[in-house]
Formats: sequence, structure tokens, C-alpha cells
Amino acid sequence: MANTPQAKKRIRRNARREVINHSRVSRIRSFIKAVELALTAGDKGAASAALQAAQPEIARGVARGVIHKNTAARKFSRLTKRVSALS
Repeated sequence: MANTPQAKKRIRRNARREVINHSRVSRIRSFIKAVELALTAGDKGAASAALQAAQPEIARGVARGVIHKNTAARKFSRLTKRVSALS
């Protein structure tokens, strides 16, 4: 249990940040899911448009510190590879 005022404040702050970070990660997942849905439908135009929308969101997640840089690079790479493989 937190004893010092600073530790109590840190607990309050962490709870607020958890809500914000969770919504950011959820938003990133939604954008990625849009790309994957377009891929499963086989629509290259929609998939590339969704990928163009997803890339800034993933990069923003890296800048905000909610996902790791290498995780974002891996997602960029795999999604781009799958979109370009559509014919």
C-alpha cells in the first residue's frame, strides 16, 4: 500500500494514464483490423487505403510510448507484404 503522498499521487496518475493508453492501443488495433478485413475480402484498393490510414496511427503509438518501435516496424512490414501480395 502506498504510504507517501507522492506514491498516492503516482497511483492516481497511473490510473488516468492507463485509461488513455488503453484507448490508444485499442484505436491502433481497430485500424489494423480494418486492413486485415480488407485483405480477407481480397480488395487491394481498400486494403492499401486502410494501410495508409493505419500507418500514422501505429507511428503515433510509438511516439506516445504505447507500443514498441520494433513492434510497429514488424506490423508495418507484415501488413505491407500482405497488401502487396494481393493481385
